[in-house]
Amino acid sequence: MDDGVKITAGKSEATPSTEKRTSPTYTSTARKIKRSYLYIITFLIMFVFWLVFSGNFDPFHITLGVISCIIVSLISTDLLFPYGLKTGFLATWIKFVGYLPWLLYQILLANIYVLRLVFHPRMLEVIDPHIIEFRSRLQSEVARTTFANSITLTPGTITVNVSSTGRFAVHCIDDPLGESLPGDMEQRVAAIFEE
Repeated sequence: MDDGVKITAGKSEATPSTEKRTSPTYTSTARKIKRSYLYIITFLIMFVFWLVFSGNFDPFHITLGVISCIIVSLISTDLLFPYGLKTGFLATWIKFVGYLPWLLYQILLANIYVLRLVFHPRMLEVIDPHIIEFRSRLQSEVARTTFANSITLTPGTITVNVSSTGRFAVHCIDDPLGESLPGDMEQRVAAIFEE
C-alpha cells in the first residue's frame, strides 16, 4: 500500500504524486482585502479630481461623478497601482504634495525669465535653443516621469527623450536654463521617492 511516504535509508520523504501545494486560506482573503483597498484608494483619487475639475456640486453631477469614478476605478486600478501599495505610499504622496508649491514657484520664475527673453531688445541674440543631455541618478520609472514632467512644465525647457538607462535629452531655449539641469529639481524628486 502506497500512502505517499517513501522511506530511504532511515529518512522519510513525501512522493511528488501526493504533495499538495496549498496556501493558507487567509492569503487569498488578505489579497482580496488589499485589492479592495486599492479600488477604494483609486476611487477616492478619481472622485477628488472629479470634484475639483467639474466644479458642479449638485446631486446630479455628484451622482455622475460617483458612477464614473466607480467604473474608472474598476478598469484602471492596475494602471495606477501596478505593483500594489508599497510601504511608505502615504509618506510619498505627502512629500509629493509638499513638492508642488516649490514646482509652481519654479514655473512662475521660469515664466518671468522667458517673458524677459521674449521682450529683450536683442531677442534673437539672447535666445540660443539647443538640446542638452545628462544622466539622471533617478532609478524608478515614476521618479523619472515626475522629473521629466517637471522639466516640461517649466517654461523654456521641454523633455525630448528619457532612456531606460536614465539619460535625459532636454530642449532648452538658452544656456542658463540648460545649465540649471539636473540640479535642485532632480534632488527634490529624489527626496520624494527616496532615491
